[in-house]
Amino acid sequence: MGEAAIDIADLEFSWTPGAASLDVPAFTVGRGERVLLSGPSGSGKSTLLGVIGGVLVPQSGTVRLLGTDLAALAPAARDRFRADHVGFIFQMFNLLPYLSVVDNVTLAATFSRQRRERAGDLRAEARRLLAALSIGQVHVLERPVAQLSIGQQQRVAAARALLGRPEVLIADEPTSSLDAAARSSFLELLMQECAHAGTTLLFVSHDPSLGGYFDRRLSLPDFNRARPDAEAA
Repeated sequence: MGEAAIDIADLEFSWTPGAASLDVPAFTVGRGERVLLSGPSGSGKSTLLGVIGGVLVPQSGTVRLLGTDLAALAPAARDRFRADHVGFIFQMFNLLPYLSVVDNVTLAATFSRQRRERAGDLRAEARRLLAALSIGQVHVLERPVAQLSIGQQQRVAAARALLGRPEVLIADEPTSSLDAAARSSFLELLMQECAHAGTTLLFVSHDPSLGGYFDRRLSLPDFNRARPDAEAA
């Protein structure tokens, strides 16, 4: 597998004392690997993504992202590290409705000089990514993103996450609102872009049938010794 992009050991995280959401003895994703993480609602998937992305800090254990122990960083340094190295595709997309399609994509580089430098011409790279994800029509690119369909907004969110070639891409249920044909098309395009950039992909979905697109398929309840029942995954 080579050097790990994500390496977790003896992780414990609780939202409230005495009620563990995560108890993970080990979890590793290799650099460039594409992993599907599944599990039922309430199993802790979104919590785990928050810990891996440095948004949440565990009570114990280590979370190393690209060799860096996130818990050892001060909050501001953790935010910078995340902005430089991690792309997120959120389940609800988190796009700014009043900005254009292109401006939503380039927003990813606002807080990261490294991603701006890797992207080069930001607007040109945004257009390339959008075209690769099948949103290349000139008349669409400068529209407010709120005018796009759900499927188109999903692709904009993916382009934003990929801008500047982040080493790690975390995707939280990004295909949940798509039909089967649109889901397959989106996944094929996403995999192509991750391969092009050498990006490690951790993709969360309730749908285990997506496993054929990935190098590995894992179920969180198989390695999370906690049994959370209140957290919305």
